Amino acid sequence: MSSEQRVSYTVTDGIANIAMHRAPVNAIDHPMIEAIHAAMRRAEQDDEVRVLLLTSGLDGMFCGGMDLKMVARGDALDMRNFLYKFYMETMDIQYRASKPSIAVINGPARGAGMTLAINCDMAVAADDIDLGYPEVDVGVIPAIHYAHLPRQVSRAKAFELLFCGTPVTAHVAAELGIINYAVPRAHLMDKALELARVLAAKSPTIMAMGRHSFMRANDLDYRRNVENQIETLCNVFSTADGREGLNAFVEKRKPRWSGPWRGTRSSNT
Repeated sequence: MSSEQRVSYTVTDGIANIAMHRAPVNAIDHPMIEAIHAAMRRAEQDDEVRVLLLTSGLDGMFCGGMDLKMVARGDALDMRNFLYKFYMETMDIQYRASKPSIAVINGPARGAGMTLAINCDMAVAADDIDLGYPEVDVGVIPAIHYAHLPRQVSRAKAFELLFCGTPVTAHVAAELGIINYAVPRAHLMDKALELARVLAAKSPTIMAMGRHSFMRANDLDYRRNVENQIETLCNVFSTADGREGLNAFVEKRKPRWSGPWRGTRSSNT
């Protein structure tokens, strides 16, 4: 694999392994998500493939989130294009896919890394890692998860995870239903392959028809909710605190927040 290749694609026994290889943390920028999309589309068109695994080729790191240096440098239009590409195009590919997917989380998953994981149909994680939504600490919001997480856990627990930004262990994530299994690191790929083989043994026709029906039953309103969250996130990036948080991250310092927001709030009147 060349140093420029950010994603690899291999197929063994009907199971496609889409592995991310962007050191040091698999940060997501335009080329990275485009490469992931290309691999997903390739798997969908590959008659040999029955199941997709989304993995990391980096030792002890799944995905650290969006490339915040890219976000800090980008203008409003570039960010809007990136957000729609990352959120909506990823969701559209998964919505239309006829083959199930499993995220194999071998290390920390933050922000966009959590988004990639929950866009898969199932997820397994090493039991010695944590998962979380730290965007609030850098003046950003975990947009898609406002629509997604309360559907998986209680409203109160979702609010805690999203607004405190404190990560949880893989075991807690499994107990909450955010992922399917937390297993010892040495058995992580074994568990993922066990699940993949169960799925791969099913009728591909029934799997495709069933998955399409499942997605229609569960994700139509969800898609509209995510699109609304993207609009909010675009607005967040244009605020003083949004820019300050990103700049502080890039400059490796604590952010200096500007104070109370004076924008329009919701009203019962």
